[in-house]
Amino acid sequence: MEDVLKNSSVQRIMAEMKSRDMKGEVKILSDSARSAAEAAAALGIEAGQIASSIVFKLPNGDPLLVITSGAHRVNTELVVKNLGIEKLHRADADFVKAASGISIGGVSPIGWAPDAGINQPVIVIDQALNAFDVVWAAAGHAHAVFPTTYSELLTQTKAMPMIVGD
Repeated sequence: MEDVLKNSSVQRIMAEMKSRDMKGEVKILSDSARSAAEAAAALGIEAGQIASSIVFKLPNGDPLLVITSGAHRVNTELVVKNLGIEKLHRADADFVKAASGISIGGVSPIGWAPDAGINQPVIVIDQALNAFDVVWAAAGHAHAVFPTTYSELLTQTKAMPMIVGD
Protein backbone atom coordinates (compact mmCIF):
# COMPACT_ATOMS: atom_id res chain seq x y z
CA MET A 1 0.00 0.00 0.00
CA GLU A 2 2.97 2.34 0.43
CA ASP A 3 3.25 2.37 -3.36
CA VAL A 4 -0.06 4.25 -3.48
CA LEU A 5 1.62 7.27 -1.88
CA LYS A 6 4.19 7.21 -4.70
CA ASN A 7 1.47 7.32 -7.39
CA SER A 8 1.85 10.50 -9.47
CA SER A 9 -1.82 11.46 -9.11
CA VAL A 10 -1.73 10.99 -5.34
CA GLN A 11 1.50 13.01 -5.17
CA ARG A 12 -0.18 15.79 -7.20
CA ILE A 13 -3.23 15.83 -4.90
CA MET A 14 -1.04 15.95 -1.78
CA ALA A 15 1.00 18.83 -3.25
CA GLU A 16 -2.21 20.64 -4.19
CA MET A 17 -3.59 20.20 -0.66
CA LYS A 18 -0.38 21.59 0.80
CA SER A 19 -0.29 24.57 -1.58
CA ARG A 20 -3.91 25.36 -0.70
CA ASP A 21 -3.20 25.02 3.04
CA MET A 22 -5.80 22.27 3.39
CA LYS A 23 -5.54 20.60 6.79
CA GLY A 24 -6.53 17.00 5.99
CA GLU A 25 -4.01 14.26 5.28
CA VAL A 26 -4.28 11.56 2.66
CA LYS A 27 -5.24 8.21 4.12
CA ILE A 28 -4.43 4.97 2.32
CA LEU A 29 -7.13 2.31 2.51
CA SER A 30 -6.31 -1.39 2.41
CA ASP A 31 -9.50 -2.02 0.42
CA SER A 32 -10.49 -0.25 -2.77
CA ALA A 33 -12.63 2.87 -2.51
CA ARG A 34 -13.89 2.81 -6.10
CA SER A 35 -17.45 3.30 -4.89
CA ALA A 36 -18.92 5.41 -2.11
CA ALA A 37 -20.15 2.27 -0.35
CA GLU A 38 -16.65 0.72 -0.42
CA ALA A 39 -15.02 3.92 0.83
CA ALA A 40 -17.58 4.38 3.61
CA ALA A 41 -17.17 0.76 4.76
CA ALA A 42 -13.38 1.09 4.80
CA LEU A 43 -13.59 4.32 6.82
CA GLY A 44 -16.41 3.19 9.12
CA ILE A 45 -18.64 6.14 8.19
CA GLU A 46 -21.96 6.79 6.45
CA ALA A 47 -22.01 6.62 2.65
CA GLY A 48 -23.39 10.18 2.65
CA GLN A 49 -20.04 11.42 3.99
CA ILE A 50 -18.27 10.36 0.80
CA ALA A 51 -17.78 13.28 -1.60
CA SER A 52 -17.84 11.37 -4.88
CA SER A 53 -16.35 13.11 -7.92
CA ILE A 54 -18.44 12.23 -10.96
CA VAL A 55 -17.38 13.54 -14.38
CA PHE A 56 -19.81 14.31 -17.19
CA LYS A 57 -19.35 15.98 -20.55
CA LEU A 58 -21.20 19.24 -21.23
CA PRO A 59 -22.82 19.84 -24.64
CA ASN A 60 -19.83 22.01 -25.66
CA GLY A 61 -17.43 19.15 -24.85
CA ASP A 62 -16.07 20.65 -21.61
CA PRO A 63 -15.95 18.53 -18.46
CA LEU A 64 -18.49 18.92 -15.67
CA LEU A 65 -17.42 17.73 -12.22
CA VAL A 66 -20.27 16.90 -9.88
CA ILE A 67 -19.11 16.50 -6.28
CA THR A 68 -21.98 14.50 -4.84
CA SER A 69 -22.85 12.80 -1.59
CA GLY A 70 -22.31 9.06 -1.75
CA ALA A 71 -25.80 8.61 -0.29
CA HIS A 72 -27.47 9.06 -3.65
CA ARG A 73 -27.06 9.07 -7.41
CA VAL A 74 -26.72 12.20 -9.53
CA ASN A 75 -30.08 13.20 -11.02
CA THR A 76 -28.86 14.35 -14.43
CA GLU A 77 -32.23 15.90 -15.32
CA LEU A 78 -32.05 18.07 -12.19
CA VAL A 79 -28.46 19.11 -12.95
CA VAL A 80 -29.38 19.94 -16.55
CA LYS A 81 -32.27 22.09 -15.34
CA ASN A 82 -30.13 23.85 -12.70
CA LEU A 83 -27.36 24.59 -15.22
CA GLY A 84 -29.78 25.71 -17.93
CA ILE A 85 -28.39 23.35 -20.56
CA GLU A 86 -30.10 20.90 -22.89
CA LYS A 87 -28.40 17.69 -21.72
CA LEU A 88 -25.38 16.02 -20.15
CA HIS A 89 -23.29 13.36 -21.81
CA ARG A 90 -21.78 10.42 -19.98
CA ALA A 91 -18.01 10.55 -19.82
CA ASP A 92 -16.08 7.42 -20.66
CA ALA A 93 -12.88 6.40 -18.89
CA ASP A 94 -10.68 7.95 -21.57
CA PHE A 95 -12.43 11.33 -21.29
CA VAL A 96 -12.24 11.27 -17.48
CA LYS A 97 -8.50 10.53 -17.59
CA ALA A 98 -7.87 13.22 -20.24
CA ALA A 99 -9.95 15.81 -18.39
CA SER A 100 -8.65 15.18 -14.89
CA GLY A 101 -5.36 13.34 -15.25
CA ILE A 102 -6.81 10.71 -12.90
CA SER A 103 -8.34 7.31 -13.59
CA ILE A 104 -11.95 6.56 -12.68
CA GLY A 105 -12.16 5.39 -9.08
CA GLY A 106 -9.66 7.93 -7.80
CA VAL A 107 -10.92 11.21 -9.30
CA SER A 108 -10.36 13.99 -6.80
CA PRO A 109 -12.24 17.28 -6.58
CA ILE A 110 -8.88 19.11 -6.66
CA GLY A 111 -5.54 18.75 -8.41
CA TRP A 112 -6.76 18.14 -11.93
CA ALA A 113 -4.16 18.03 -14.70
CA PRO A 114 -6.08 18.04 -17.98
CA ASP A 115 -4.53 17.10 -21.31
CA ALA A 116 -3.78 19.94 -23.71
CA GLY A 117 -6.90 21.37 -25.28
CA ILE A 118 -9.25 20.35 -22.45
CA ASN A 119 -10.66 23.16 -20.35
CA GLN A 120 -10.88 23.17 -16.59
CA PRO A 121 -14.18 21.69 -15.43
CA VAL A 122 -17.36 23.44 -14.50
CA ILE A 123 -17.86 22.26 -10.90
CA VAL A 124 -21.04 21.79 -8.89
CA ILE A 125 -21.26 20.51 -5.33
CA ASP A 126 -24.09 18.65 -3.68
CA GLN A 127 -25.60 20.63 -0.81
CA ALA A 128 -26.35 17.32 0.93
CA LEU A 129 -22.66 17.15 1.90
CA ASN A 130 -23.22 20.15 4.19
CA ALA A 131 -25.08 17.85 6.61
CA PHE A 132 -21.76 16.35 7.76
CA ASP A 133 -18.93 17.83 9.83
CA VAL A 134 -16.37 15.79 7.88
CA VAL A 135 -16.59 14.39 4.36
CA TRP A 136 -14.05 12.24 2.55
CA ALA A 137 -12.92 12.66 -1.05
CA ALA A 138 -10.76 10.59 -3.38
CA ALA A 139 -7.11 11.58 -3.55
CA GLY A 140 -6.02 10.42 -6.99
CA HIS A 141 -6.18 6.64 -6.51
CA ALA A 142 -8.84 4.05 -5.65
CA HIS A 143 -7.08 3.40 -2.31
CA ALA A 144 -6.42 7.05 -1.35
CA VAL A 145 -8.84 9.47 0.33
CA PHE A 146 -8.64 12.68 2.33
CA PRO A 147 -10.89 14.31 4.95
CA THR A 148 -12.34 17.73 4.31
CA THR A 149 -15.53 19.69 4.86
CA TYR A 150 -18.33 20.89 2.61
CA SER A 151 -17.22 24.47 3.27
CA GLU A 152 -13.60 23.73 2.38
CA LEU A 153 -14.59 21.94 -0.84
CA LEU A 154 -16.91 24.79 -1.76
CA THR A 155 -14.14 27.34 -1.22
CA GLN A 156 -11.28 25.34 -2.74
CA THR A 157 -13.14 24.27 -5.89
CA LYS A 158 -15.25 27.42 -6.37
CA ALA A 159 -18.10 25.01 -7.06
CA MET A 160 -21.72 26.03 -7.55
CA PRO A 161 -23.79 24.59 -4.69
CA MET A 162 -26.98 22.82 -5.68
CA ILE A 163 -29.13 19.80 -4.99
CA VAL A 164 -27.84 17.21 -7.44
CA GLY A 165 -29.47 13.94 -6.43
CA ASP A 166 -32.32 12.15 -4.82
